Amino acid sequence: MIALQTLPPIPSWNELHPLVIHFPIALLLVAPLFILVGIVVDAQKGRPFLIAALVLMLLGTASTFFAIATGEAAGEIVEGTPAVSAVLERHEDLAEMTRIVFSVLTLLFATILLLPRLLKREPSVATARILPLAFLLFYSAGAVILVNTAHHGGRLVHELGVHAGITQLNGGSQSPALGQPVAQEAEAEH
Repeated sequence: MIALQTLPPIPSWNELHPLVIHFPIALLLVAPLFILVGIVVDAQKGRPFLIAALVLMLLGTASTFFAIATGEAAGEIVEGTPAVSAVLERHEDLAEMTRIVFSVLTLLFATILLLPRLLKREPSVATARILPLAFLLFYSAGAVILVNTAHHGGRLVHELGVHAGITQLNGGSQSPALGQPVAQEAEAEH
């Protein structure tokens, strides 16, 4: 008999974090590549790459707000040890810092990119190449904070066993609470 394919259950708010955290990471780490291409090619041909980088930054920065909101909801139900609590607190602090840094960086890049147009001036070599290149130095510092945030989130999952309590298909029951290592779950079932 052919089994019917069903959609997975819609996760609750505190279950969404694992599903959304990859958006800011991917979008914000790809954006500087577009800036580099925009700097290297001719100023007129490079502008669409710079605009694409700004769009990626806007989407990535907006997704940090969503990731933090879902992470806070997930963090409220963590049953943690002191080690989990310490890493979780550091992860939360870094996430807040990431959101602030990329909000500022996105506004700064939008200013660099759009100000010459608003002033009705043709982009000079400085605004087309030198400022975006200098901007990448600041952006690299933000990328380090972003990667550290992701690293601490990864530690929570892969080192300390914290995971989302995703709703299961069988009767909608919840899987074990956050903070319980997978090995302990298997033992509890026997």
